[in-house]
Amino acid sequence: MSIATILFLIAGLVLLVVGAEALVKGASRLAVMVGLSPLVIGLTIVAYGTSSPEMSVSVMSSLSGQADIAVGNVVGSNIFNVLFILGISAIVAPLVVAQQLIRLDVPIMIMVSGLMWMFSTDGKISPFEGWILFAGAIGYTLFLIFQSPKEDNPEVQQEYAQYGGVPDRSFGKLISSLFYIAGGLILLVIGSRWLVDGAIAIAQVIGVSEVVIGLTIVAAGTSLPELATSVIASIRGERDIAVGNVVGSNIFNILAVLGLSAGVSPNGINVAAPVLNFDLPVMLAVAIACLPIFFTGNKISRREGILFTLYYIAYTVYLILYSTNHDTLPWFNLAMLWFVIPITIVTLITISWRAIQAKPRPRE
Repeated sequence: MSIATILFLIAGLVLLVVGAEALVKGASRLAVMVGLSPLVIGLTIVAYGTSSPEMSVSVMSSLSGQADIAVGNVVGSNIFNVLFILGISAIVAPLVVAQQLIRLDVPIMIMVSGLMWMFSTDGKISPFEGWILFAGAIGYTLFLIFQSPKEDNPEVQQEYAQYGGVPDRSFGKLISSLFYIAGGLILLVIGSRWLVDGAIAIAQVIGVSEVVIGLTIVAAGTSLPELATSVIASIRGERDIAVGNVVGSNIFNILAVLGLSAGVSPNGINVAAPVLNFDLPVMLAVAIACLPIFFTGNKISRREGILFTLYYIAYTVYLILYSTNHDTLPWFNLAMLWFVIPITIVTLITISWRAIQAKPRPRE
């Protein structure tokens, strides 16, 4: 392992942090100027911008015949986004969840995750199915832009109010905001590329399979813009951008990134059996798990953030054990199947039931 590889990793991480700070700052200003809520900006500009590394990596992998990396990048990124990024962001500061996310965007994330799984059941996502997904990305984006969200959560309204007053719509302010956004995106793309290249070089030295590289190192590397953006947005108090960025990125990854990757490939994208039988169900389960957790008090608490993070660690441990065919894999599978998963299901049901019971009932 060369010193240059390590330097690329460090430099990439620095560029990601600086780029995320610039992107959040520019997006927040633009939200005020054009009259959109921070949630919509987080679901569109920030989410799509931070997903540009996934787009470039997946499309290039698809065109070069490395379908395992393309699919693994999308699936692994979506799992990483929810479990690790939301987990870390909630640990930094509990995240307020907007009503629109609960009513609309999370159900859409669940739906498109199920649609991807359905398209993959024959072991392949055809070019036609890819263009269907990509058309969905265009329709979803246009809907978000033209649909003015009505937010009932007082804490989210308070967050919107911090941008109150007469917004500065001067030409100079517009140019400055666009400069921050463009500069942030450029730094994010360059930083993620350097980091992913270094990480792949290290993985090849270790001797990890292409599927695992896509699901872990490439997925985590291309998702670092989302991580940096969401954590910084959480620290800055722009928590709608933090949550909206993750949900929007997951929707964008499936509809636009995977859709375009399959659409431009002459033969579509093959989906490996291990991904179809394990990783795709995990991605769908993670998306479904968001609904009751988001629903409880419209918050992602620090406790839930810790739970998300621990689950991502467990998922990563499984991939490592599976790829190396470690002797402890059967015991790990039994522990997850008969202990961790049942406890999780019971916990989610209990949390949801308590939230429903705690809701005030209208007087008769």
